[in-house]
Amino acid sequence: MPITLIPRPGDVQRRSSGKLVTRLMVNEVIADPLIVANELRPVLLRLSRELRKETEQLGITSRQVTLLWLIRHNPGLSLRELAAEERISAPALSGYVDRLEKAGLLERVRDEGDRRRVGLALTSEGERLLKRVRARRTTWLAERLRGLDDEVLEALERAIEPLGKLL
Repeated sequence: MPITLIPRPGDVQRRSSGKLVTRLMVNEVIADPLIVANELRPVLLRLSRELRKETEQLGITSRQVTLLWLIRHNPGLSLRELAAEERISAPALSGYVDRLEKAGLLERVRDEGDRRRVGLALTSEGERLLKRVRARRTTWLAERLRGLDDEVLEALERAIEPLGKLL
């Protein structure tokens, strides 16, 4: 992916031919965030789309996987709390939860301390499905990474931490 360099003030000079010439020293390279974003966005979207396809091969949507993952990491989460986490209304989320419950992937569990409260928990089938999703996505990505030369693979490895800072 090419990085566009932006000259600092004073680095632009006019040659005798009338053409503008930019002088940049290696330690003065500035990447334009807007240009990087425009080049990075479609790559990330395409990667995400391909990983979603792998999930859908298992008969489950990415949204459903996200909900299962959130419930796995927050057992007892209520429907309202899950809706707030996903930034959708509780009634809209209710349909997703109903389908996941009907599929045997999660269950509604009454809170022993407050019988009015109903939390959500993964079933053993839900746990197995999440493991299969993770394995399938990881396998898909690893197969593509194996096709890259060592230098490119190392560059991607170095980019993981900085990309994580975007989240």
